[in-house]
Amino acid sequence: MSAQSSAENPLSRAHSHNDYLQAAPFVLAYQQQFGSVEADVHLRNDTLFVAHDSKDISADRTLDKLYLQQIIKQVSKNQGTIYKDKNRVMTLLVDLKTTYKTTLPALVKALAPHEALLAPKGSVKVILSGNTPPPAEFEQYPAYIFFDGRPGTSYTEAQAARLGMISQDFHKYSQWNGKGIPVEKDRKALVEVISQAHAMGKPFRFWASPDNINAWKVLMNLGVDYVNTDHVAELGTFLSGRKNAEYKSTGFYKPYQPTYKNNDALGKVKNIILLIGDGMGLAQIYSGLTANRGELNLGKFLNIGFSKTASSDNYITDSAAGATAFASGNKTRNRAIGVDSNLVAVPSIIRQVKATGRKSALISAGDITDATPAAFYAHRPERSQMDEIATDFLKEPVDVLIGGGYSHFAKTKTVDSLKAKGFQVSDNWNDLAQMKAPFVLLDDKHTVSMLNGRGDFLKDSFQKTLQSLQSNPKGFFIMAEGAQVDYGGHANIVPYVVTEMLDFDKLVGEALRFADSNGETLVIVTADHETGGLTLLDGNLKTGYVDGQFSTGDHTGIMVPVFAYGPHSLDFRGIYENTEIFRKMKKVLK
Repeated sequence: MSAQSSAENPLSRAHSHNDYLQAAPFVLAYQQQFGSVEADVHLRNDTLFVAHDSKDISADRTLDKLYLQQIIKQVSKNQGTIYKDKNRVMTLLVDLKTTYKTTLPALVKALAPHEALLAPKGSVKVILSGNTPPPAEFEQYPAYIFFDGRPGTSYTEAQAARLGMISQDFHKYSQWNGKGIPVEKDRKALVEVISQAHAMGKPFRFWASPDNINAWKVLMNLGVDYVNTDHVAELGTFLSGRKNAEYKSTGFYKPYQPTYKNNDALGKVKNIILLIGDGMGLAQIYSGLTANRGELNLGKFLNIGFSKTASSDNYITDSAAGATAFASGNKTRNRAIGVDSNLVAVPSIIRQVKATGRKSALISAGDITDATPAAFYAHRPERSQMDEIATDFLKEPVDVLIGGGYSHFAKTKTVDSLKAKGFQVSDNWNDLAQMKAPFVLLDDKHTVSMLNGRGDFLKDSFQKTLQSLQSNPKGFFIMAEGAQVDYGGHANIVPYVVTEMLDFDKLVGEALRFADSNGETLVIVTADHETGGLTLLDGNLKTGYVDGQFSTGDHTGIMVPVFAYGPHSLDFRGIYENTEIFRKMKKVLK
C-alpha cells in the first residue's frame, strides 16, 4: 500500500462498504480484522441513526449502539488499542447523509468523550464522507475528525493534512464488470487517479467498484489501498490467505533441451523411469512453469495424454487406489494398496520387472510406506497399516529403496531381516554415497519439504540409483515420487506446492538427460490425482510470481496429464484409465 506500511496485515486493506447492512454490523468486519468500516449516518432529534435512507431509520440502530459502544468494548479488551496488534488502526468512515451544519456538531459531541481512543491519539481513525464541509472549514473541527477527499480538488497543505483518504466513484473512470481486466484506456485512467492520491501521501478507495475475487485482485494490482466490499467474510478469507496464496521465485533454472532422437521410435525399451508427481494437476504444473519464468522440463515433452483417476468405489481417488492402478493395472477401493476391488492381492509390476532380469528401485520424497510407493511392493486393505506395509517389502523387495519411514522398518524388525538378506540398511543420508545395491536408505530428517531445506534429495537419490542399476545388461525400472506436491495441496499453501513442483521438475530434467544418453529408456511422468482444486488467479511469467486459490483441502476428480519421452512414448497419447499406464508399461517390458 502506497500510503500505508506494506508490512501491515493485508486485512488492513479491507473496507466494509455500507457495513451497517451486514447481519452483524461492525462485529463481522472486526472478526475478519478489517481495516475500515463504513456507516451512513442521519441526524434526527439530536440522535445519530445509522441507515441508508431516512425511511429506514430504526430506534435501536444508532451510531452509538452499533459502532461507538462496540469500539469502546474492543479497545478496553485490548488495553487501549482497537486490535491486539498495537500498530494497527481501524478507520470508521462516517458518511453524513444529513447536512454537516447540524450533523457534524452532533457527531463531535458524541465522539469528544472518547478522544483518547481516536487518531491521532488513539487507534481508531474517524473519517467523514458524504455531506462534508468545504475544505476551508476543516480547521474548525477537532483534530480527531478527518475527511474523505476527492480527486481533482485543490487542497492547501493544512487542508490536505486533515484528509484521511481519497475516494471516488469507480464508474467515473470505467464500466468494467470485474471479469478479466479493464481495457487499457480505463486502466490508465484508474492508475492515474490512484497515483494522484499517492503523490499526496494518501490512501485511495473506489466506491461502487466490482466486488468479486478477480476484481479485488485486479484493484490491488492497480494500487488501490482500500478494497471496497459488501462480501465481508469472502474478502476476509481472501486477504487473510495472502501469505499462503502467493509465491515469488528468487532463483531460476534452465530446463534440459531433449534431442528427441528416439522420441517417436518403436524400438526396444530397456529401462523405464516412472516419475509420479503426487497431487500434480495442470494448475500445479503451470504454477511451476510461471515461477520458472515460463519454462519447465515438463514443457519439453511432445507426447502427452490424460489419465482418468477414479477408483473402483469413488469418483475421486486417493493415492492408494491411484498408485495401485499404475503398479498392478487394477482399479481398487480408496485406501487399499496392491489389492483388487475385492481386496485380493494382485502382483505389482515389480514382479514382472524381476522376471525379465531387470533391476528395480523406488524413491520418494516422503515416507516410503505411504500409499504411492507402497503400492509397488505391498498388499494391504488399509493404507494406514504402515508397519505391516514395511514387512511386505521383504516379500517383494527392490534393489534400491530411498525415502523416509525408517521407524516402520525398525519397529517391525524388518531392518534386521533385510540385513540378513544381504541388504545394506541406513537411516543416515550421509551414507548414500557409500552404499551398494541392494540397499535401503530411509532418513526422515531429509524428507522434509523444500521450504524446510530438503535440498537435492530427489536429484541425488536418482543419480545414485542410476549409478547402482545402469550397468545391469537387462535394464531397470525406477519409480520416483515427488510426494510433497500433494502435501502442499492438502495444506492449501501455494509456496509449498510451487517449490515442490519445481523440485520434481528438476528430477524430470535428470530423467530426460539420462534417456538421451541411453536411447533405450522410456520416461513416463504423471500424477495419481490432483490435490487442492488449485486455481491460478494471477501470475507473472517475467518475475516468477504466482497467486493461487484452492477449492478444497483434499483431492479432486479431474484428469491428470501423462507425459512420455523416448521409445514407445507415442503409446501414451490420448485419454485413458489410469490402469492403462500399467498395461502400456507391461507391453514394452516384454
